[in-house]
Amino acid sequence: MFLTVIGALNSGFLQTLKLFAVTLIGALPLGLIISFGSMSRFTPLRWLTRTVVWVIRGTPLLLQLYIVFFIPGFVLDSGSPWPSGETGRFMAAAVTFVVNYACYFSEIFRGGIQSVPSGQQEAGLVLGMTKPQIFFKITLLQMIKRIVPPMSNEIITLVKDTSIARIISLQEVIWAGVAFMKGSHGYSGLVWPLFFTGVYFLVFNGGLTLLFGWVERKLDYFQ
Repeated sequence: MFLTVIGALNSGFLQTLKLFAVTLIGALPLGLIISFGSMSRFTPLRWLTRTVVWVIRGTPLLLQLYIVFFIPGFVLDSGSPWPSGETGRFMAAAVTFVVNYACYFSEIFRGGIQSVPSGQQEAGLVLGMTKPQIFFKITLLQMIKRIVPPMSNEIITLVKDTSIARIISLQEVIWAGVAFMKGSHGYSGLVWPLFFTGVYFLVFNGGLTLLFGWVERKLDYFQ
C-alpha cells in the first residue's frame, strides 16, 4: 500500500513541479514587461496596464482558472481551444498562473526599480552611459537586491497555490492524495495520503527558503 501511495504522490508532485517551473519561467519576464507598462509615460498604456493588474490581483485565482478553462468553450464557435485530457488542463492552468503571477511580480519589480535613487541614473548619464547601460549595470542590480525578500514570499506562495489547479482536475499532488479517499488504485477511505502531501510542500519550500537565504547573503555587497 505504502509504495502504491508514494508512487501516485510522486507522479502528482511531478505535475506540481512542472506547473511551478512553467509559471516561474513565464511570469518573471512577463512581469518585468508589465512593470515597464505600469511606469510608462504614455498615459493610456500606463492606465491600461494598471487596470489589468488591478483586476488580476483583485479577483481570486480560483475564479480565473474557471474562466480560462471553461468560458472559451462556451463563447467560441469552434469550442474549447484547449486540447482534451491532462494536456489541455495543464495548458489552461499554466496560462492562468503565468498571467496571475506576472501581475504580482510586476508590482514587486516596479517597487524595486522606483526605489533606486534617481541621482544614480543621473550620475550614469553624466559618465556617458546609455539608458540601457544604466538600467542593466546600475538599476537592475540594485533592484534585485531589494526585491529578493518579497519575491521569495511570492514564489513560496506559488508552490502552495499550485494545489488550486486540482479544481479543473489537474492531477497534481493534492489531487493524488484526495484520490485515495475516493477509491484510487483499489483503496478507499485512506486519509493519511492527503496529509502526507504536506511533507512534499514542506520539503520543497524548505529548500527554496535555504536557496533564497543564500541569494540574499550573496547580494550583501550592495549594502
